[in-house]
Amino acid sequence: MLAVDYVNPLIGTIGHLLTSTSPTVTLPHGMIKLAPITTPGIKDTYLADRIFGFPAGCGFLMPTQDTAPADPASLSSQYDHDLEQATPYAYGVLLEDEGIEAEMTAARRSAHYRFRYPNPSAACLSVGFPANGSLTLLSERSALIQATLHDVPHFTYLVFSQPVERIGDWRSERDAGCMLRAAAKEGLLEVRAGISYIDGVQAQANLSGELEGRSFEQTKQAARDIWQDALSRIEVTGGSEEQRAIFYTSLYRSLINMSDIAEDGRYYSGYDRQIHESGERGFYVTDNIWDTYRCLHPLQQLLDPERKQDMIQSYVRMYEQSGWLPQFPFVQGDLPVMTGNHSAALIYDAYVKGYRNFDVAKAYEAMKVNATEITMLPWVHGPLTELDRHYLEHGYVPALRPGETEWVAEVDGFERRQSVAVTLEHAYDDWCIAQLARELGHMDDYAYFMRRSQNYRKLYNEANGFMSPRSADGEWVESFDPKYGGGLGGRDYFSECNAWIYSFHVQHDIEGLIELMGGPAKFEERLDALFTEQYGDSKYRFLGQFPDATGLIGQYCQGNEPAFHIPYLYNYTASPWKTQRRLREIMKLWYQATPTGICGDEDNGAMSSWYVFSAMGFYPVCPGKASYEIGSPLFERTEIALGGGRTFTIVAEGVSERNKYVQAAAMNGVPLTEPRIRHEDAAAGGVLTLKMGDRPNKAWGAAGEAGPYASMDNA
Repeated sequence: MLAVDYVNPLIGTIGHLLTSTSPTVTLPHGMIKLAPITTPGIKDTYLADRIFGFPAGCGFLMPTQDTAPADPASLSSQYDHDLEQATPYAYGVLLEDEGIEAEMTAARRSAHYRFRYPNPSAACLSVGFPANGSLTLLSERSALIQATLHDVPHFTYLVFSQPVERIGDWRSERDAGCMLRAAAKEGLLEVRAGISYIDGVQAQANLSGELEGRSFEQTKQAARDIWQDALSRIEVTGGSEEQRAIFYTSLYRSLINMSDIAEDGRYYSGYDRQIHESGERGFYVTDNIWDTYRCLHPLQQLLDPERKQDMIQSYVRMYEQSGWLPQFPFVQGDLPVMTGNHSAALIYDAYVKGYRNFDVAKAYEAMKVNATEITMLPWVHGPLTELDRHYLEHGYVPALRPGETEWVAEVDGFERRQSVAVTLEHAYDDWCIAQLARELGHMDDYAYFMRRSQNYRKLYNEANGFMSPRSADGEWVESFDPKYGGGLGGRDYFSECNAWIYSFHVQHDIEGLIELMGGPAKFEERLDALFTEQYGDSKYRFLGQFPDATGLIGQYCQGNEPAFHIPYLYNYTASPWKTQRRLREIMKLWYQATPTGICGDEDNGAMSSWYVFSAMGFYPVCPGKASYEIGSPLFERTEIALGGGRTFTIVAEGVSERNKYVQAAAMNGVPLTEPRIRHEDAAAGGVLTLKMGDRPNKAWGAAGEAGPYASMDNA
């Protein structure tokens, strides 16, 4: 069975919290993304009872047998998942109300639709678009939709396989549209759509360049081949059918993030509202950097480093056009959500691994601007505030005391200060900036940002053993509860999680954190407690305050990204076997091949990329350090095609559901005494061999007195 055939896009279509996934049809990093438009207000797409159409750029299509529906704006149909086919490359469904078979597939900047009508003489197509848009019928076989969404111009050029005529128009509060009658011979109508952010001529060129002369089946097969090529870069042997389905579905989700919107050497930028020349490089948008810097970007980088460098250069271009590095770059520009300056981690992680085909000097300039001239406040963009100035002087963002009224006008009323999270996350980002400063010879900057990278120490409270909030006068916030402190989502002090999680959020200096917590033995005890600590008087109360903390094992929450690296921290203690045990538990409990099979918000592939790495048996705990922690692989053999004829292979001898513990390890035949490998060894095409057993080898990989990186210079 091919890798592409294991993918099930319906996994995760019932969410554990905010949003679910959708059965998205696209190409890896494609500009166009298609999923059925389902019942408004039902966020769990699998549970939606009706389909209202199929997206076509800035428009949408809905076939119907009625030449004059009473309310075209609410035209929809019931559907049945048992009569649905969802793959990465195509989607098909029976619209049960009128018996119409609808299918769609995609190229990079265009889409192809096929509708089969049971009554050809009554074949119609409703074409909707935003209320500010318009549709011009250019001929009996072509049309152009123009609209503006989020201040971005959108153009969709449509071509029909059969003549159509406009028989009416409709309008609702949000949308407008027209009704077309189609001369659907034998009940078949195909529609091709090309999209553009530049103009209608470019939309037509995008369509012609990709789909002209292609049948629906040819477009579908081409998309299938592209996905098979992308997914087969990782070939796994062994494991169960379900594990392979979860793995390849997770890999598919990991390759959607960041879409190339360059169109024949040009792109529209939402950062200065201008059209630019792109040259031979793409321009990539749509990223959730707070979520994706941790493991999604490192995974994409391992599989396709050339593309990753183009993505980083896109960030540099966004900085040149807007004056700062975006946090959540989208087509329309940046959405300054969440916390941190994590593009610094994305950039330095590529640099330290030897990938430097981007404007490094400009990237460093941008990292420094974000760190010194832009407010650190979550969900806010603007100049420095008094809270930032306090941070620059004292090394931490001050917290409000319970009952104290917020007086800083720039603070978002819902997201609050998140004082501890902001301090900790920026300490890590500043470490990344410091490392690049050193590489570029900016030694004064290196010293400055290294001092800032130690600011996490300012918030470690030895009295309670947790990262804790401090008020502006330097005093600890009274009566702080590490479990329940911080209000809804912990947002007074944290970001969606509590102190139990954020006390381990020191990716760049785990050795220093271990020292603060009293040494490796005490650190291990704290990790043990994290996975067993309960919810106080009521789990109901806990989830009511921390709804984002899904995928719970004790206080550990797999469903939220700040927890991702924590199971691997046992590798810094005398018990790396506990990393192996916890990882298997997490993968078994919280990832399944079902609509509820992703335990948190997917966030553009963040949850899925964690699974891909962990199922392969290694993980990047600290992007910016060119090494990976060893975990517990699921598969007997994993082969990662790195390009240039190089393949990184992980061989897990004797692995099974029971045999989850590493007994011994070797890299290229050389025994490993530490539970980690260098990126350079993997990227050169090495072979990692793990001997697995059903009981832990408690002697293997244990950190000695010299520390976990004793034999890994510059790791």
